Amino acid sequence: MKNLKMSNIIKGVVVGFVSLFAIFGFYNLFVYSGGKDKSEIKTNNYKPDYFVQAFPIPDEVFFAEEEVPIYNFDVKEALDLELLKISFWHSETFLYLKRANRFFPVIEPILKKYQIPDDFKFLSIAESGLVNVSSPAGAKGYWQFMESTAKEYGLTVNEEVDERYNLEKSTEAACKYLKNAYRKFKSWSMVAAMYNAGGGRIEKTANEQKQNSYYDLLLNQETGRYVYRIIALKLVMSRPNDYGLSVKDEDLYSVIETKDIEIDSSIVNLVDFAIKNKINYKLFKYFNPWLRQNYLKNSAKKKYIFKIPTGNQRKFNFINVQFDTTSVK
Repeated sequence: MKNLKMSNIIKGVVVGFVSLFAIFGFYNLFVYSGGKDKSEIKTNNYKPDYFVQAFPIPDEVFFAEEEVPIYNFDVKEALDLELLKISFWHSETFLYLKRANRFFPVIEPILKKYQIPDDFKFLSIAESGLVNVSSPAGAKGYWQFMESTAKEYGLTVNEEVDERYNLEKSTEAACKYLKNAYRKFKSWSMVAAMYNAGGGRIEKTANEQKQNSYYDLLLNQETGRYVYRIIALKLVMSRPNDYGLSVKDEDLYSVIETKDIEIDSSIVNLVDFAIKNKINYKLFKYFNPWLRQNYLKNSAKKKYIFKIPTGNQRKFNFINVQFDTTSVK
């Protein structure tokens, strides 16, 4: 009887263990098995279609013919930050490259005329992306002049005309501004920093910290990144293929030939004036964005140059218009 009882106990224990293992097995089957297989696929077997890697910084870097001390870890890492942002912000960087092909041929000879290093054309990219933008602080145009500074450097700014939006004239003004700054700082990197922060602030900071190099100054975040951004723009835009950007010549915005029309009188209606010159008002304003109204009183009889595209650039549909040649009152 004892043996029978013991046998029954053993059988019960065995059945209990078998039941527990069965329950545990079913639990794993429904709860873990699917997740485990998926995890293995993700970590062990999945191969992405592409890989992203950081681009190396050149062994030597120059800005405006001045050496950038990338042998200093803080300088190298600050430049690395801007290189990564610009090289991987594809939409904006592609637009910079496309626009530069149209606008740099205008900017470059003006920089050369005023003996400003060619690298400063990338400052215009940092300022505006080569778009006639307006900042919350009131700076406007390709070179982002404030109104008072624009007037100081010979640009007309009034209700009818704002030459901060004129690429040639604003570039001339920027060159004069940069040249004056260089007389004070004797360093192009300091001049570039000054363009962002203002000459007084940079001079005060340099005196307080007893340093005369941009790369040795502790500056606010915007100005502290500003010159590195210009340098990074130069590196990426000068050799886009080195930074993973493939740009075909046919993708770039072409230079559009124009003719100049000199005006020293008033114009009642610039829409009519545009049509008379065989373009629409939309295209007229594209090439003359510094005209802020659809008329020009020009009471001072100042000479202005209007740019009109030549050749068969576009086809236009015109209606019969009677032109008003009376003066603006």
